[in-house]
Amino acid sequence: MSLTDVIAQIDAEIAKLQQAKVLLSGSTPVKSNRGRPKGSKNASKVVVPPKAKRRLSPEGRKAIADAMKKRWAEKSETASKTAAK
Repeated sequence: MSLTDVIAQIDAEIAKLQQAKVLLSGSTPVKSNRGRPKGSKNASKVVVPPKAKRRLSPEGRKAIADAMKKRWAEKSETASKTAAK
């Protein structure tokens, strides 16, 4: 008896047991798919408009750039002081 024969017998036995279970429970087997089924009428009925993108003005962008340049200058200044010690 080969391995494929054993596997075929096990599969046949599993199929028989599943049929017996369906007959005893009196219902059809339940699919194990999770989530909402495709085409469901329960889909979200509330349509939420997408948020508007927040845009930065040129003045605000320049203020941030200047602040970062100042921060980098201070950081490089302190780094050069600690390296000199």
